[in-house]
Amino acid sequence: MPALVFDCDGVLADTERYGHLPAFNQTFQEFGLPVRWSDSAYAEKVKVGGGKERMKTLLTPDFIAATGLPSDADALDEQVARWHRRKTEIYTGIIEGGTVPPRPGVRRIAAEADAAGWTLAVASTSAEPSVRSVLELAAGPELARRFSVFAGDIVPHKKPAPDIYQYAADRLGLGPAGTIVIEDSRNGLLAARGAGLGCTVTTSAYTALEDFTGAWLVVSSLGDPEPEETTTKVLSDPFGADPRPFVRLADLEFLLAAGAT
Repeated sequence: MPALVFDCDGVLADTERYGHLPAFNQTFQEFGLPVRWSDSAYAEKVKVGGGKERMKTLLTPDFIAATGLPSDADALDEQVARWHRRKTEIYTGIIEGGTVPPRPGVRRIAAEADAAGWTLAVASTSAEPSVRSVLELAAGPELARRFSVFAGDIVPHKKPAPDIYQYAADRLGLGPAGTIVIEDSRNGLLAARGAGLGCTVTTSAYTALEDFTGAWLVVSSLGDPEPEETTTKVLSDPFGADPRPFVRLADLEFLLAAGAT
């Protein structure tokens, strides 16, 4: 049977703006760091794959000297790991608080795929506790248990490297012909395509202007029927799927067939 593999951040829920950004800033405040990322500054940070990697962009020689951080590379890595552990705790609390909005259509199309016998998975290099919290928020506890979750520091390279999707495909025994990935960023698209997998993009606030050449379909969201009434804006549709007014499982089946030809 086919497989539907979701990225986490920006795909399952609008986590970057309403979850990760405030969690980073609270972490910086708690550790006494003279940093507060604005929304526009964070829009650039999301292009860096991985939370620890985003934190490491702070570590210029001037910043290290001004904050009294150790100059030894191993000691710096340990400090960043401490920051990141605390940031994950804060972020998980935000998600569990229910203030981060799930993306339209995720629960609906995952339920349709599960009922049709598809394999469901999430593949993300975000921390596993964070990913599981977002998955429960987006899919609901019962449906979330139907997903395989591949997350955390389980591969050597972050997106746009294809490692996380290759890892998921290998563990699930998936072939490219029957697998479609849902992503929201160019880095994620490149990772999926690099692993030989087809990719549909649901753009997010921070990624809407990125180059999604190579995507099988680019839409504003998966969309939902009534009562949510969230319609899908089609941004790129090279195979002619025409998923209106929202993306259905049949549209993904069409894309798998078209992409295999």
